[in-house]
Amino acid sequence: MTEEDLEVNDSAGEDGIENDVKVEKRKNKRKQRLMEEAAKAGKRGICYLSRIPPHMNPVKLRQLLSQYGEIQRIYLVPEDPAAQMNRKRAGGFRGQEFSEGWVEFTTKSIAKRVAKMLNGQQIGGRKRSSFYYDIWNIKYLSKFKWDDLTEEIAYNNAVREQKLALEVSVAKKERDFFLTQVDKSRALSAIEERLKKKQKVQQESVETSSSVDNQLMPKLIRQVTQKKAVAAGTGESKTKLSRDTLAAVFGGSS
Repeated sequence: MTEEDLEVNDSAGEDGIENDVKVEKRKNKRKQRLMEEAAKAGKRGICYLSRIPPHMNPVKLRQLLSQYGEIQRIYLVPEDPAAQMNRKRAGGFRGQEFSEGWVEFTTKSIAKRVAKMLNGQQIGGRKRSSFYYDIWNIKYLSKFKWDDLTEEIAYNNAVREQKLALEVSVAKKERDFFLTQVDKSRALSAIEERLKKKQKVQQESVETSSSVDNQLMPKLIRQVTQKKAVAAGTGESKTKLSRDTLAAVFGGSS
């Protein structure tokens, strides 16, 4: 191995060491940032809104609550799609509405103060807003973290997906059963049609053969034997004989 090769290997080794050091520094920074975030998250407070007024969205909610303290995150649960469709069909509000929500404040003290101050109070704001006369339904959640919310959301999503998959599988089974019955019905109909055609062909062949046999068979002429006609004289003699006989019988008796 030459000196140039040794120098190249040494430089490659130094580069590898520098890269490892940089990766280790990045890991440490990421770890430190996560620890700081965890510490900050431990100080944050979360409020629960059991009802979201109509036409209110996360942007408007942040605008209303930001005046009472700094807000980190907001999550609102969309309403049921069926309810939204029914409302649209009835001619109501066609936008997205929400059923409940969570608001994360930077500190627990702010969250407690906001919940205590606003719960049961009129929302207010601009008089032209659709929720001006609506009432706040807000509560501070003690010992509740945002991670608990994300876990609950993930769990609910998993349950919903499982139910959806089950419904889809049931629907597929029903569809397959229906298609199977349709195929069976078609097969039976085809068999019946074939049998009818076969019977019709057989009947036609029998009728054709019988007509041919009738044409080929010779006509039978019946010979009727007639009795010969009785001669005219024979009748008169019989009449005379009978009279003479009677006269003799009656005459002899007298």
